Amino acid sequence: MSINIRLFASLREQIGESELSIEANKADNVREVWTIISNDSPMQANTLCSINMEYVNSDHKVKDGDEVAFFPPVTGG
Repeated sequence: MSINIRLFASLREQIGESELSIEANKADNVREVWTIISNDSPMQANTLCSINMEYVNSDHKVKDGDEVAFFPPVTGG
């Protein structure tokens, strides 16, 4: 029973891993997943989050088997 987590670009560097997993019963929503993997560091307000390849907000519920991904904000020019 786990939630798989993927991190991209600067967030991967910040956490020091590109892929992690946590027990499903440890987190209720995406924000709690971030809190666990980041050792209580606050998530930047403009961080993009997805569950199973669909963008969600940080209050979205997570469940066993979900893949949660975190992306730093992207700008273009």
